[in-house]
Amino acid sequence: MTDNPAPASSPAPQPTSKSQGGARRRAMTIAFAVIAVLAIGYAIYWFTVGSRFVSTEDAYVGADSALVTPLTSGAVKAVLVMETQFVKAGEPLVLIDDADAKLSVAQSAAELGKSERRVSQYQATDVSLQAQLAARDTDIARAKAQLAQAQSNAQRTALDLERRTKVASTGAVSQEELSTAKDLATASQANLAAAEAGLAQAIANRKAAVGQADANLALLRGTDVARNPEVASSRARLDQARLDLSRTVVTAPVGGVVSKRQVQVGQKVQAGAILMSIVPVQDAYVDANFKEVELRKVKLGQPVELISDLYGDGVKFHGRVIGFSGGTGSAFALIPAQNATGNWIKVVQRLAVRIALDPKELDKRPLRLGLSMKAKIDVSRGG
Repeated sequence: MTDNPAPASSPAPQPTSKSQGGARRRAMTIAFAVIAVLAIGYAIYWFTVGSRFVSTEDAYVGADSALVTPLTSGAVKAVLVMETQFVKAGEPLVLIDDADAKLSVAQSAAELGKSERRVSQYQATDVSLQAQLAARDTDIARAKAQLAQAQSNAQRTALDLERRTKVASTGAVSQEELSTAKDLATASQANLAAAEAGLAQAIANRKAAVGQADANLALLRGTDVARNPEVASSRARLDQARLDLSRTVVTAPVGGVVSKRQVQVGQKVQAGAILMSIVPVQDAYVDANFKEVELRKVKLGQPVELISDLYGDGVKFHGRVIGFSGGTGSAFALIPAQNATGNWIKVVQRLAVRIALDPKELDKRPLRLGLSMKAKIDVSRGG
């Protein structure tokens, strides 16, 4: 029996060039459509978002921290605050032993009392010296009267002596009478000299009294007791002593959170030593470092939306641009980025933009110094 050969299978139909071209066109159409959709989507994004905002994650919370330093030296008697504690401006932080300061206040107060009494004594002395001047004027008037009388007596006795001398040769005047006239004339001249000396002495005494009065008046001229230089100087020393006493209580210069406390009870501190820092978290701001090419449209006053890593994307802070740094980070680096070899490569620099935060939002969700932030500036709105 002869086996019949199996019929050969028919070959698979080959796609025609027409069908291949159609598939290719469909693929290209789909690709172009996708590209067109992406381009349109990007254009929409650019005009609605991309061209309106610039953003960065290189942003950090900052604050103008205040250093707490004592203005007087002494041993620490008490430390009234702890690390991380919130304090108000003017609240006592550290107490320094005030025993020496209190003694200084008492001594200065005593010196002020002595100065006031001394100036009051100057005033009393001035009254006494003015009375002495009046007495010296009276002495001068008396001396002048005595001098006038002595001059009159001297003239009279001189005339008497002259008359008796002329008639003495005729025997009309006895020798005894002539001798008496001579004695009277001599005595009158002596009295005249004494009167002249008395007047000179009275004038000299008045000049001395005037000098004393002027010297005393120089301590009082143009002032009363309260404004006298001696009293004012003593009062200034008392005020300084009281100020030193008040400085034994070290207070917070600003309100904020106590940080980096470095003082303990019993420690001897010097004026100007750093005891702690106060971070005013309620006045925190953000320094956002933007690339220089992103700052073309950034202006002062533009609104900013911020997100903190501490609170997550669900919490947004709002602020405004309030300033730009005076230079880039590399410009302020300890080692400037200089290249003298000629192998120069341009690096896009970043500039810090200062952003003020909304105080009400900070009250609800306080931030801390150095926390990371994400900042997005709306450059479509003017400042």
